[in-house]
Amino acid sequence: MRYVYGITSALLAGGTALALVTQSPVGAQVAQNEKSEIAKVVPRSGAPESFADLVEQLQPAVVNISTKQEVTLGVRLNPFAGTREPITQEQQGGGSGFLISADGYIVTNNHVITGGPRGEQVNEVTVTLTNRKEYRAKIVGRDATSDLALLKIDATGLPFVKFGDSNKARVGDWVVAIGNPLGLGSTVTAGIISAVQRNLGSGPYDRYIQTDTAINRGNSGGPLFDLQGNVVGITNMLISPVGANIGVNFAIPADAAIPVIEALKSGERPQRGYLGVGIVPMTDDYAAAVGLPKDRGEIVQRLEDGGPAAKAGLKRGDIVTKVGGKDVTPQQSLSYLIANEKPGTRVPLEIIRDGKTTTLTVTVGTRPPEEELNGSSFDPEAEQTLPDEPSEGADQAIQEQLGMAVQPLTADIARDIGIDRNSKGLVIAAVASRSDAGAKGLRRGDVILSINRSPVTTAEALAKGVADAKKAGRSAVLLEILRRGQQPAFVAIRVDGK
Repeated sequence: MRYVYGITSALLAGGTALALVTQSPVGAQVAQNEKSEIAKVVPRSGAPESFADLVEQLQPAVVNISTKQEVTLGVRLNPFAGTREPITQEQQGGGSGFLISADGYIVTNNHVITGGPRGEQVNEVTVTLTNRKEYRAKIVGRDATSDLALLKIDATGLPFVKFGDSNKARVGDWVVAIGNPLGLGSTVTAGIISAVQRNLGSGPYDRYIQTDTAINRGNSGGPLFDLQGNVVGITNMLISPVGANIGVNFAIPADAAIPVIEALKSGERPQRGYLGVGIVPMTDDYAAAVGLPKDRGEIVQRLEDGGPAAKAGLKRGDIVTKVGGKDVTPQQSLSYLIANEKPGTRVPLEIIRDGKTTTLTVTVGTRPPEEELNGSSFDPEAEQTLPDEPSEGADQAIQEQLGMAVQPLTADIARDIGIDRNSKGLVIAAVASRSDAGAKGLRRGDVILSINRSPVTTAEALAKGVADAKKAGRSAVLLEILRRGQQPAFVAIRVDGK
């Protein structure tokens, strides 16, 4: 379960540009939450005298998730062999999830299946149904930005539930949460929706359903149902000064989750719209300066050269008040509205320039990975994980053969990691803890100067060095590594990625 102690912290969630619909699988089996079945147990007038019949229909589709992760805590020197050996420890975790198909697809939170110091994907996932049957689960895909993940177990004829329309959720509606808090097993709690489209100010995508339903550690990834048995949210986090439930809990809305899950199911990365602007909200002072009401629109502070906004004619100082007819407000920020537009879509922007209202049409771009948007700043101590689906070509070969991700070494990055700004090479962005490179102590921020004594400055050159070594029948490559405060050193790394 994600916690926010006292005040909210920066958490990412949000929409994507895909508009997809969850459909029932072919066959006679129906979802546990088919309306014809739910209508028998919930009177239309409102909350039932008991939730028991409703829960009996839904509970079999909610699963317990347990994980194991081998984490490298450090490296020690073997004085007898003269080699470095990793210090590892097995960590266990878990949470909740729910079946969305009879053939074993399961939705949960990304942080449920994430562990280790760099947020690595866990090594082993076990799913337990309410009938106590256990299955080893495959991680189909995960999206850290929205904190969602999709699992798959090898089974058929399973009970499952369907997503509902979270846009119809209203403050005051009854909701039921089912999950596995505090290691107690399947547990049911009920409450009401306290707020919708709750913006916690932690990112452009975080718009949560807030509830007072009792949620604790282990509930993460479990479903939030309405009284028609539809999944309207995925339990994600709580705010608490004590680390336990105080009735301020949050769920990812179903409408934000559906396109992410469908993208992961099809083997794609969720795509989000992008403008290429830097913006500031309309505070009291800005509103007074431009003569507009507070909290209406956002001011363009910066434009990316050649970006979608610049191509559409947007200028610094423009005030964007509407996106596709929707008002830009603190609850519906410009970033949030654009992120939920499909890349390539033409969208009208209503802007105010020099006191006059006009409309520009922008072709929405594709939002780059978050690490690219963070600029040239490179923190060698930052947590970093290898991408689940590396780009094809050199990046993929390097990850598979060397167990690492690299990026070009720029003068700014050289400054950030504390080496000569004129250094040439590739900086290591992430290393798999279970790889040979990780076992031999390579880490984020190290610089690869050469492979088999040939200088490298591109991923393609590094990948070619690996390919040449394998073609020559060698099972390892010699990397020349530069680390801050040390002289360059040669390290032999196996080329199987393990």
